[in-house]
Amino acid sequence: MSSPAFTTTVLHLTTGSTETVTDLTQECERFLAEAASGRDGLLNLFVPHATAGIAVLETGAGSDDDLLSALHALLPADDRWQHRHGHPGHGRDHVVPALVPPHATLPVIVGRLELGTWQSVCLVDTNVDNAERQVRLSFLG
Repeated sequence: MSSPAFTTTVLHLTTGSTETVTDLTQECERFLAEAASGRDGLLNLFVPHATAGIAVLETGAGSDDDLLSALHALLPADDRWQHRHGHPGHGRDHVVPALVPPHATLPVIVGRLELGTWQSVCLVDTNVDNAERQVRLSFLG
């Protein structure tokens, strides 16, 4: 869907068979180069999945692994969960979006994503049963 003020697209990603934090910053920048055309506005990211979220954090220096470790500490992958289909402990994956929301809205200034020096936009996916993911990017400006 596209209009002068609103443009949207869907990224199709394969996250694999391990828990991941996938940096989407470059994909966001590529989308904004065309969609924003130098304008100010907002970038919204939305993950239409019950077991994934969007986080803004530093990557490459261990913070992405620290996030996954923190999620394991808070939400152990064991048999305590009432939601029991999928791999053992999969119920925790359905709680992750309460802590890592499935959306983020970020400022766009002069067509560029306004992030801090070490910030990246990331897909957080702890569900090893579903490697195919979508992320909707929408620019409003």
